[in-house]
Amino acid sequence: MADIQLDTVDALMARYAAGILPEPARVLVEAHLEMQATNRAKVAEYEMVVGDMLEYMEPVSLQSRDVTLKAIFAAAALPIADLASVQPKNPLFPKAIRDFAGLDEAEIPWKRKLPGFKEYSLGKIDGCDVSFFWLKPGRVIPSHTHEGYEISLVLDGAFNDTRGRFTKGDISVADESIDHRPVAEAECPCIGFAVSQAPVKLTGSWRQLLGDMIG
Repeated sequence: MADIQLDTVDALMARYAAGILPEPARVLVEAHLEMQATNRAKVAEYEMVVGDMLEYMEPVSLQSRDVTLKAIFAAAALPIADLASVQPKNPLFPKAIRDFAGLDEAEIPWKRKLPGFKEYSLGKIDGCDVSFFWLKPGRVIPSHTHEGYEISLVLDGAFNDTRGRFTKGDISVADESIDHRPVAEAECPCIGFAVSQAPVKLTGSWRQLLGDMIG
């Protein structure tokens, strides 16, 4: 993901349509499209543009035809037209994420990261750090910025930061230009799926940081 500019949700949608996202980011976008209809039409338009561009490109011979075709079909995304009809077994986890992670929310072996903040890491996949997070109502994440891109999809609940409110199905795109202190809303836990390029960098005063770490 280091060589792909992902500074906005629109950029994410365009690269999804072009088929050039790392696998975890592709899964995150597909899950978002299952949960919210807002960007489906936009992705369909991007896909039409990509299709038109391919018609005018010079053909390139494949070094390993069978291997290449097998990889393409294995990674084929669910057609946009079919996303609305997907009925996840567990409504908290869209089909794309459940298939990718191989488990439902109730099966996640959460690990405590801070008081009121749990995480389950899937490790590094296709160059990205991939994880689920769980925040108790009202939990504050210490002020931080990002040394690379972090893309988060809210699966349940909501959180707020300086950019606004992110609720179920919303995508948050953060990079080194964003310095924020996300706060989970009080009504219910905030659960999400995150794909990141690099570790976060803590910011803010030591007094605030200590208070946020204690929770």
